[in-house]
Amino acid sequence: MPYHLEGRLLEVCDCRVLCPCWIGEDPDNGTCDSTQAWHFDKGNVNGIDVTDRTVAAVFHIPGNIFAGNFRAALYIDDGASDEQQQALLDVYSGKLGGPVAELAKLVGEVVSVARVPITFAVNEGRGTLRIADAELEPYRGPDGAVTKLSDTVFSTIPGSPVYVGKATRYMSKNPALGHDLELSGHNALQGTFVFDG
Repeated sequence: MPYHLEGRLLEVCDCRVLCPCWIGEDPDNGTCDSTQAWHFDKGNVNGIDVTDRTVAAVFHIPGNIFAGNFRAALYIDDGASDEQQQALLDVYSGKLGGPVAELAKLVGEVVSVARVPITFAVNEGRGTLRIADAELEPYRGPDGAVTKLSDTVFSTIPGSPVYVGKATRYMSKNPALGHDLELSGHNALQGTFVFDG
């Protein structure tokens, strides 16, 4: 087993709530501009400890999620060593197979890879992600529990439920991807995952 990763996901995009990609429908705008970040509370890649590291991707998705051909900018948090960065890039490029490779195969072009400061915080269902600068607020059911989505046709954390919310703020500026977004009240998702590859 080349990798074992356990952690949390934060995801935002420019679709309205809920992002249609998760149920296999076309994005609200015909395209989807999104940001995902995976923080590893525990992780190992080919013997390299990646605990407390974060990988993020800013995507331009040109149509239906299953048509692929995403354009992506990848980010590794600046606390990562060169060895940790390479190990995580091996996972997120799909080179090491497993569930992450299913997402990686949808990417047609990686426009950049950078090591940058990343803020990733989740507290009582609220999340903050700073690369693209987003603040997330979950939806809650009548008993106050965070609304959960499971058994979807597409997922950025395969095999795990995701908690549905909205971004109180989502800003993303990436000229290489055509991102110049400043939005409020759009799709946001949170979840936990265990990836074995």
